[in-house]
Amino acid sequence: MYIPEYFKINDKEMIYAVIEKNSFATLFSQHNGEPYATHLPLTLNRENDFLYGHFALQNEQWKDIENQKILVTFQGPHCYISPSWYETNKAVPTWNYVAIHVYGHLKILENKQEVFHSLQDMVSKYEDPNSSYNLNDIDPTYIEGMSRGIVGFKIEITKMEGKMKLSQNHPIERKKLIIKSLEDSTDQNNKEIADLMEKNLM
Repeated sequence: MYIPEYFKINDKEMIYAVIEKNSFATLFSQHNGEPYATHLPLTLNRENDFLYGHFALQNEQWKDIENQKILVTFQGPHCYISPSWYETNKAVPTWNYVAIHVYGHLKILENKQEVFHSLQDMVSKYEDPNSSYNLNDIDPTYIEGMSRGIVGFKIEITKMEGKMKLSQNHPIERKKLIIKSLEDSTDQNNKEIADLMEKNLM
C-alpha cells in the first residue's frame, strides 16, 4: 500500500498489537483467475510469524491458494476528519485510519491436532475469561464431525506493512483541535483515533 514516511509504522510490536486487536481480517488471493476475498478471524503466533485460521469447506478459495503469494489486511479504527475543525477554511476533508497489510504463503493444515489447537487458540482469544465454554469439554465426536466442515490453514508471514494516518503532516495546534472534536463525538472509532492522536501528538 502507499505509505508516506510520516504515516509508516516501523515498530514490529506495534504492528502485532494492531493485528491482535483488529483480528477480523480480509484474505485476498487469486481464485480461478479472478481476485477473491474471504472475511474471517485470524490468530497470530508471534514466535513463529504465523497467522492461523480456517475456511468453510464449501468456500473453494482454499483449493488453489497454496502456490501463490497472498495478502491479508487488518483494518483498525478509522474516521472522517472535517476541515470545519481547523483554524482555517483553506483545507479539505480527509480520513484518518490504521491499517496493516500482511503478505505470505498459506499452507493447508493436514494434522487434525494442529487444527484443533488453532481452534482452541481462537476460542480462548474471543471467549470472556469467565466464560464456562471450553472446547476441551465438548464431546470429541461432535468436534470431529464439525471439523469436517472446515479447512484449517496457517500463513507464513513474509512481509508486513503498517500505516497509521493521524494527521502527522499537520501543525500541532491543528491536531489538538482535531483531537478535541473527535473526543466530543459519541462514535467509538472517533474516540479511538483521538486517543491514538493524543499518544502520538509530538
